[in-house]
Amino acid sequence: MKALLVSALLGLVPGLVLAQSAPANSDAATPVHKKAAAKPVAKKKTIANGKHAKKTSAASSRAELKSKANQMASGVRAADAALSQAELDIAKQVYVGEIPCELGAHVNVSADAAMPGYFQLDGKGFRYRMAPVATTTGAVRLEDKVGGAVWLQIANKSMLMDQKHGQRLADDCKSPAQVAVAESMKKAPARSLLDAPAK
Repeated sequence: MKALLVSALLGLVPGLVLAQSAPANSDAATPVHKKAAAKPVAKKKTIANGKHAKKTSAASSRAELKSKANQMASGVRAADAALSQAELDIAKQVYVGEIPCELGAHVNVSADAAMPGYFQLDGKGFRYRMAPVATTTGAVRLEDKVGGAVWLQIANKSMLMDQKHGQRLADDCKSPAQVAVAESMKKAPARSLLDAPAK
């Protein structure tokens, strides 16, 4: 008799343990049951209305995708909005337009009208959204932290580098102002430290 009672209790223990966890599982399972109940209703509409119901569901999924894309874009814009005054001052020094580079390449640099201080750089096989970064050297530096690209602009030339792959995408890019500086450097090169002092 004792053995029967002990085996009956041992058989009930797992059931009691499962019963205690059942309310937590039933809360999680409730939305699944609601979704499962909603699916047959949607199928009945599809069957009843034919093509019209399919068009509505496709249009609603497009609307959902568009709203999600807009939400993501607004989140990106909100994250982009944090430029300091120093970075905005650097952005004023960036040359914009189609800038010719060596080997017949070119880079299009355009300012973002919606977000002051941000730039769109594109060319053959690349497109980057860049923001100014302060440097200690005085060079103008734009970075796309997601794409891993860096645009460096000094007085006489600019270059675009892909830091992720460790290669130059465009080199010796010169805007009209940079061409003028490069020509003046050729005519009157900087003095070397080893040259005799001027009298």
